[in-house]
Amino acid sequence: MSIIKSTIEELNSRNEKVLSVFLTAGFPTVNKYVDVMSGIIESGGDIIEVGIPFSDPLADGSIIQKSSHIALENGVTLKEVFRFTEAIRKKYRTPIILMGYANPILRYGLESFFADAKNSGADGVIIPDVPLEEYDSFFPDDKKNLDVIMLSTPASGEDRLKLIDEKSEGFVYCVSVLGTTGMRKEFSEEQLIVLQNTRKKIVNNKMMVGFGISSEANVRQVAPYCDGVIVGSVVVKSLMDSGDDDLKKTYRLVADLKAGTLNN
Repeated sequence: MSIIKSTIEELNSRNEKVLSVFLTAGFPTVNKYVDVMSGIIESGGDIIEVGIPFSDPLADGSIIQKSSHIALENGVTLKEVFRFTEAIRKKYRTPIILMGYANPILRYGLESFFADAKNSGADGVIIPDVPLEEYDSFFPDDKKNLDVIMLSTPASGEDRLKLIDEKSEGFVYCVSVLGTTGMRKEFSEEQLIVLQNTRKKIVNNKMMVGFGISSEANVRQVAPYCDGVIVGSVVVKSLMDSGDDDLKKTYRLVADLKAGTLNN
């Protein structure tokens, strides 16, 4: 069993849902990235997602797009992403997922990417713009035992969900709403019913919910319908608003989000 799946199962066995935190590599600065990720882990991040900067992150809203632009301006490349990952791995056993888009990975070379990702200490990858239909033609036969995590959406029908569940490793990333990443005040009853129905159809994997989760109240609202939550935009926004001088505000936010995963 992968460390990602075993981590989720261990926390779930303690009546606790998982908190996965996304942060674009090299944001807010290259020099502070590893320290900020360390603070996020120590504040309650059970899994971390290291975002690979890209100039056209089509699944991401304006906040993460801006952080990606800043990271690229900071000169962050895939080599730098692997360096960050290796530095985090030396400090923590927390599962690390690399999340990025197909183009930079193809330019780097698929075999080289998976080999270097594994050597850096990563445990899995999420590539949101590689659909189910392109899985077999995109991913190499040897994925170096890295989990390839697939995404479902509210538009995924029963047959498609079954195939996503069969292909996905680590967990299924359930996109809570149609559209891009961002923050929202609450989820509608209809959206919660979709999450509930999706979870019933995911039988081979755990299911993590992302897109729109930005508060402890959001976490508690969706927690009954999943095994964990993924947050990104709200953490990136906190770092943008706080600046380099008040990281404690972001760490308190992570701690609050983690509090929402308890006793579920």
